[in-house]
Amino acid sequence: MTLLALSATVHGIRPRCYTEDNCNPTVTQTAVFFVALYLVALGTGGIKPCVSSYGADQFDDTDEAEKKHRGSFFNWFYFSINIGALIASSVLVWVQDNVSWGWGFGIPAIAMAVAVAFFFSGTRLYRNQKPGGSPLIRLSQVLLASFRKLQVKVPSDKSLLYETADAESNIRGSRKIEHTQDLSFFDKAAVETESDHIKGTVNPWRLCTVTQVEELKAVIRFLPIWATGIIFAAVYSQMANLFVLQGERMNTHVGNSTFKIPPASLLIFDTLSVIFWVPVYDRIIVPVTRKFTGHKSGLTQLQRMGIGLFVSIFSMIVAALLELERLRIVRRHNYYELKEMPMTIFWQVPQYFLIGCADVFTLIGQLEFFYEQAPDAMRSFCSALQLTTIALGDYLSSLLVTIVTSITTRNGKLGWIPDNLNYGHVHYFFWLLAVLSVLNLGAFLLIAKWYTYKKPVGTLH
Repeated sequence: MTLLALSATVHGIRPRCYTEDNCNPTVTQTAVFFVALYLVALGTGGIKPCVSSYGADQFDDTDEAEKKHRGSFFNWFYFSINIGALIASSVLVWVQDNVSWGWGFGIPAIAMAVAVAFFFSGTRLYRNQKPGGSPLIRLSQVLLASFRKLQVKVPSDKSLLYETADAESNIRGSRKIEHTQDLSFFDKAAVETESDHIKGTVNPWRLCTVTQVEELKAVIRFLPIWATGIIFAAVYSQMANLFVLQGERMNTHVGNSTFKIPPASLLIFDTLSVIFWVPVYDRIIVPVTRKFTGHKSGLTQLQRMGIGLFVSIFSMIVAALLELERLRIVRRHNYYELKEMPMTIFWQVPQYFLIGCADVFTLIGQLEFFYEQAPDAMRSFCSALQLTTIALGDYLSSLLVTIVTSITTRNGKLGWIPDNLNYGHVHYFFWLLAVLSVLNLGAFLLIAKWYTYKKPVGTLH
């Protein structure tokens, strides 16, 4: 952020602009700008998968009261992120437009410096888990050992499978995991043979512990649940894509004033929705459902995620119905060439609000699920895996738009999503996403019914 601020203020690396939309950056200036952006991306990639896991690590697994509060941690962690997003999308946007881009980037840089100082000031208070080494290496060892023993038969007595005799796992920072019956092919990696002890020591590329095998099984069980998050992320991405295009064709004036709200700014209603729903969920829904289910969190993580997927369907339905009504008015009054038809953009608020509600159920549910069900030494890895659904959802949305545009523009037709949406049928795309979301929810329910929860043994020190 500091480099971004410098690129917008320091003479020499700041591009020369002749008008508001006419700048002529040099190769060096462009390079500095993109290096700054990639540094932000690199830093974000390091922070996002680790900060939620590290925060949750501060709650003692052996203390039931602390475990109970850990579920609330994920709620308020996501709440704090959205408070930051609210400030960024309101105060910082105003600063960038009315003061300068230098201060627009400089304020977040100062905020990050303060955050880093606060983080390090609490170093002595943190509970630090022992690093368990590379999870990718351990997963590769199980895969290779399993295929090496392709012809080896797994014993019916699973107590014969290899595991350390110590109370703790041989993986640093990880408890032992109880053996599960499914995905039994990978149990071959834990079957002891004569060749495994030729040199006196165990070669982890030939013989793996039950806990190590269960790590791989846990990741494989994650994958179907993880995949259902991609469709949800594609729905989520519409806030920055088709919702904005839809809003551009609506009346962007606030009331009868001359002030016009940028269509992309309506994303703030998603943020406000999250800020509204997190306290409602944590303080009302959890205590009420806990009385009926007896579960410490009220709902299981999978139940919570399923509700979010269900709510996301209605965000697409509402968006499609709004577009149908908008096009009906366009046709009735021949507003085809009108840049902004007389229908207020604030009719879009419900679809943003519904996605915000779905966020609270699905995204926070995913955060908690991928932490709780991850093997102890793979929590940051699994949190990173969960975050990839957001990127893949964006790619899926782009792919769907490309396919739909290619098919619907044949024979000279304008297609579903033309430059002027008054001539288009973008509601068909919303219906398509709604149908995909219904199918996705059905697949999720089947997967959730099949899912086997991990069973850790012992305590984590």
